[in-house]
Amino acid sequence: MSGFFTSLDPRRVQWGAAWYAMHSRILRTKPVESMLEGTGATTAHGTKLAQVLTTVDLISLGVGSCVGTGMYVVSGLVAKEMAGPGVIVSFIIAAVASILSGVCYAEFGVRVPKTTGSAYTYSYVTVGEFVAFFIGWNLILEYLIGTAAGASALSSMFDSLANHTISRWMADSVGTLNGLGKGEESYPDLLALLIAVIVTIIVALGVKNSVGFNNVLNVLNLAVWVFIMIAGLFFINGKYWAEGQFLPHGWSGVLQGAATCFYAFIGFDIIATTGEEAKNPNTSIPYAITASLVICLTAYVSVSVILTLMVPYYTIDTESPLMEMFVAHGFYAAKFVVAIGSVAGLTVSLLGSLFPMPRVIYAMAGDGLLFRFLAHVSSYTETPVVACIVSGFLAALLALLVSLRDLIEMMSIGTLLAYTLVSVCVLLLRYQPESDIDGFVKFLSEEHTKKKEGILADCEKEACSPVSEGDEFSGPATNTCGAKNLPSLGDNEMLIGKSDKSTYNVNHPNYGTVDMTTGIEADESENIYLIKLKKLIGPHYYTMRIRLGLPGKMDRPTAATGHTVTICVLLLFILMFIFCSFIIFGSDYISEQSWWAILLVVLMVLLISTLVFVILQQPENPKKLPYMAPCLPFVPAFAMLVNIYLMLKLSTITWIRFAVWCFV
Repeated sequence: MSGFFTSLDPRRVQWGAAWYAMHSRILRTKPVESMLEGTGATTAHGTKLAQVLTTVDLISLGVGSCVGTGMYVVSGLVAKEMAGPGVIVSFIIAAVASILSGVCYAEFGVRVPKTTGSAYTYSYVTVGEFVAFFIGWNLILEYLIGTAAGASALSSMFDSLANHTISRWMADSVGTLNGLGKGEESYPDLLALLIAVIVTIIVALGVKNSVGFNNVLNVLNLAVWVFIMIAGLFFINGKYWAEGQFLPHGWSGVLQGAATCFYAFIGFDIIATTGEEAKNPNTSIPYAITASLVICLTAYVSVSVILTLMVPYYTIDTESPLMEMFVAHGFYAAKFVVAIGSVAGLTVSLLGSLFPMPRVIYAMAGDGLLFRFLAHVSSYTETPVVACIVSGFLAALLALLVSLRDLIEMMSIGTLLAYTLVSVCVLLLRYQPESDIDGFVKFLSEEHTKKKEGILADCEKEACSPVSEGDEFSGPATNTCGAKNLPSLGDNEMLIGKSDKSTYNVNHPNYGTVDMTTGIEADESENIYLIKLKKLIGPHYYTMRIRLGLPGKMDRPTAATGHTVTICVLLLFILMFIFCSFIIFGSDYISEQSWWAILLVVLMVLLISTLVFVILQQPENPKKLPYMAPCLPFVPAFAMLVNIYLMLKLSTITWIRFAVWCFV
């Protein structure tokens, strides 16, 4: 025992080694090769998940997880209390902000295609284990509360359609409970429990079954949307937009409404959890994310147009706006049609919350950050069945006992944090040298590699190289490449043959000027944004680049430039947090035009702009991906700013509960 206490003597502890061990542990990253190796029947998790999802299935999942509450609830709420008919503009602004995060998710879906962990895995391979665990834990919280809230909302919807007979029967037969968050006298919501259990069974039975169920509900939702559009045209009246009624609360109301409308687009990250189950994740994930956001925007804007033209914005019913707008015109049959769509929309939103939760748990358990048994995949259903049962049981228990009205915002804080981190990761990775992310973006298929080794390599070996080193080529031109004196790699020229990293790597002078997959010389004009910029500026384009210190086509990132970007991104995050905090909590001083407040805002804007410009001056990694986020570093930086602002707009009690959850 004395020896044990002696070992704890601070003078005997090797603090340097201990700190290094802890530091390396929490910041260690996961190599992508470990996820790409499992090409056989099993993976590191055990049985492989079923690869059956098409692009249409992924779009259906993304649309279903977003459109339910957004179309049937958020549109009426924002129109009445914040923006009036200007809710249309609010949705467009929110969609633009969502697309900024969506393109960052889409790039990571291509970089790390075969994963179920979404932002958890993205941060694990980029930032480190500690941040990954933090994000994964909060994603589980988001999906858990979302599932329980969806079950409770469906239960309330059925109770409302049944004239509240279900709640009265449960209160009389089962009894009431006190102190469980539902008020002084509340009944245990057995119907919500039953709904959560049924959806859990559907998700556990197999991805094809759950996605098929999701697709059926989305078709039903689409039919109701078409009905609303056609039936609503008979009751619209342009006077509700006339005489300044379109923006009754001005642009401040529109922007306030946009912050609320943003939450109606949250849910597309479900697509990023299907990497192992998609048939072709390289193309399906980016296309599905973009398409689902566009479809949701179309649905929200069209419904908002009909809603605000059918009834005055100040008479909109916030509980069930689409049903009551037909009742106001005496069309009672339409109320029940819209009610069917509401049930379908809420059910598909519930499925959208429960579907990704077991997959994030499965990914974390497979990495050893949660209990290993949670990573078990059933050989019959090819789903993480244990994770499905555990997550469904916890969500059902929450739906049974706890009122989640005050906890709804906690769904958003986890998602916004994940969105912010994914934007940070995209900024970091695009400016790192090749040696730091070697293997990270290995997206070439085996067939393409074999083709290069078989055909093009033979051309280089047999016809496109001298007989021996130092010998001059002589004789008739019989080579198939059509050149007499063919240079070697020592002449700094890239032949049509395969690119071998041992001879042609990041240190090679011509690295990046040749497309590694086709052998065709790369040019900046291939970028559509650069083409437009060149046309706009004209012959002064290259002069401007030199004067601004922007990198040239031949510049490559180094360890020093990568470190510079890392420091700038860290400072950018801190500055944005301070800036948004001051904008929100110091708005009174800004509105009063206090000189020190205005000066502070201008100073922070200048500092943020300077950091973004310093990042812009660093060379990007020349690796080409099937999909890449455009306009770096502006798109990820603005996505960070929007997400941090929305996080800080959440209530204080939400941050307290969030801190408690993180402490757990």
